[in-house]
Amino acid sequence: MSGIEPQSKLRDAASVGLSGTAMASAVPAAEWWRDFGDEQLNQLIALALKDNPTLKTAQARLARAQAVSEVAESSKLPQLNGSFDATRQKYSANGLYPPPIAGSINNSGTLQLNASWELDFFGKNQAALDAALGTARAAQADADAARVLLASNVARSYFQLARTNDQLTVAKRTLAQREESLKLVGDRVRAGLDTQLEQKQSEGALPEARQQIEALQEQAELAQHALAALTGQGNRQPVAAPPSLAALKPVPAPTELPANLLAQRADIAAARWRVEAAGYDVKNAKAQFYPNINLMAFVGLNSLGLGRLLNVGSEQWGVGPAVRLPIFEGGKLRANLRGKTADLDAAVESYNGAVLDAIHDTADQVSSARSVARQQAEQRDAQAAAESAYQIALQRYRAGLGTYLNVLTAETAVLNQRRLAVDLAARALDTQVGLIRAVGGGWQADATVPIAMNASKASQ
Repeated sequence: MSGIEPQSKLRDAASVGLSGTAMASAVPAAEWWRDFGDEQLNQLIALALKDNPTLKTAQARLARAQAVSEVAESSKLPQLNGSFDATRQKYSANGLYPPPIAGSINNSGTLQLNASWELDFFGKNQAALDAALGTARAAQADADAARVLLASNVARSYFQLARTNDQLTVAKRTLAQREESLKLVGDRVRAGLDTQLEQKQSEGALPEARQQIEALQEQAELAQHALAALTGQGNRQPVAAPPSLAALKPVPAPTELPANLLAQRADIAAARWRVEAAGYDVKNAKAQFYPNINLMAFVGLNSLGLGRLLNVGSEQWGVGPAVRLPIFEGGKLRANLRGKTADLDAAVESYNGAVLDAIHDTADQVSSARSVARQQAEQRDAQAAAESAYQIALQRYRAGLGTYLNVLTAETAVLNQRRLAVDLAARALDTQVGLIRAVGGGWQADATVPIAMNASKASQ
């Protein structure tokens, strides 16, 4: 075994800048989507968690991993099996058996119980069991991560549908405004106050507005299709009542990277359990260098002639140890150990990569949440100014001091700001969901699971 050791090391929280006191506010609730206050959203996510094929696939992988761990556990227990053999045989006249058996045809039978128990002095079977348990725990964490991702995808698709519906309201008002503008320009052309240039410009604005409405309706249908796929509804329309962003309550989100981020994410836990399972595989590979010690026993009946199988004197039994020690195996054991050690290094680096991706993801979501909040504040000021200018233009028109074109121009600025407000509100909700997912989506690690471990601990 000399010279074959793991080379990679796990990154801990301090090594990636996650130090200090954990923030309680950074831990979402298990059913965080309820905080948005939309019952239709709650029903969609509940339906998705019940019927989504991706989640069921993850659950099937978990059941498979749990079955493998049960197989590994059985190797630590004594094994008992029964057998019955009946043979009709012609014995050689020149063989080991003397007459009258030699040259005859006889029946023989054996009825026997066989027992064996491998004494795990060097921990091979225990290491195999621990590796299987680690794999099962990783599968459990994978299933939990799939659940978090599925819920966040449903919420984000639902918010996209709400954004599209609100944008449709603005787009329809824009179309109505341009129709009014065209009517007014036509009146001015007939009165000789405008030319055909203004007429054609106003006419060209109508198809553009209708195209925007059509594009938004397409987006709404695609969002419905996405929700139908996520909730397992197929070709059905999952959302009956069109949602609105105004009906959704924003939820508080952390403004800093949480110190306990690595303990909150199921994907990080899954990667960590795979490291532990790989470490136990290394330990199992090392145990292959040591002897296998088994206790063997049998008891049963054996006779020449089936009619005497159950007679007194047909009984037989035996008990004793069996020791197997590898002496020369052409380098197979060292090659196996090198392979398992490489698997451990790969698992460690996969964990480290998952840690860095998680920090990157969370940092991006935190930065976006801060920026969107600042953009919303500036947009509210801009919209207030546009609304004020519109009211002034409307008052001047009513007083005969301005034209209605000035009113429509001012209203265009208002509609643009309303459109921007819808986009920012939808992005704020989407960022909140992204941040909730990035900090774990309400997943909580089992209290018995260590938050960090030495990569070489399991292999020693």
